[in-house]
Amino acid sequence: MDENKKTIIEKRINKTGENLRKNNMEFYYAKTKDDVCPIVESLIKEGDVITNGGTVTMKECGLSELLNSTKYKYLDRSKMTPEEVAELYIKAFSADVYISSSNAITEDGVLYNVDGNSNRIAAIAFGPKSVIIIAGYNKIVKDLNEAEIRVKREAAPPNCVRLDCATYCKEKGECVSLNNADRQIYDGCSGDGRICCNYLISAHQRHKGRIKVIIVDEELGY
Repeated sequence: MDENKKTIIEKRINKTGENLRKNNMEFYYAKTKDDVCPIVESLIKEGDVITNGGTVTMKECGLSELLNSTKYKYLDRSKMTPEEVAELYIKAFSADVYISSSNAITEDGVLYNVDGNSNRIAAIAFGPKSVIIIAGYNKIVKDLNEAEIRVKREAAPPNCVRLDCATYCKEKGECVSLNNADRQIYDGCSGDGRICCNYLISAHQRHKGRIKVIIVDEELGY
């Protein structure tokens, strides 16, 4: 990457990180995705019950080997039947650590997440003792308006392809609501496969440090 552009990206990451801290969330900077594992390892302890939401970013950072260590009690949804995964959604509330990404992070330190089943946003909001968010710098947006556009254009469509959901955005590449100038933040298609059903805005946190945010100086995830 061009060094001048990289300098500006780092400034934007650090600005966002400062505001996350003001909102009582911990912030960690990772220069590359290879730096994520050591950071995560420093945030978990032996014997922890750990699980995660659906996250492409986590896979890209190669956390599987670390979490599958015998030191931790990792509830790996990728090795479970659909019935077991449904049970895991409930068990996640009592986990020591929950790992996820974020659909968007505003420069003023707010997390924006949208879900279909809502197990992920539920666990981010309440339950697990510690929540670790891992996100590439491409998830940083100016404000909630940009966060909405990002989800409707850059996050939901590829996720619907990945999950094989029958939605307008899977077929057309963006949310149908983007054609409506008077749209509301929650507008979208009416298909049963829709993954934008419930919305979570995580602003100033009452429980300081429960949410830890690792921002990686690389493009990761959707």
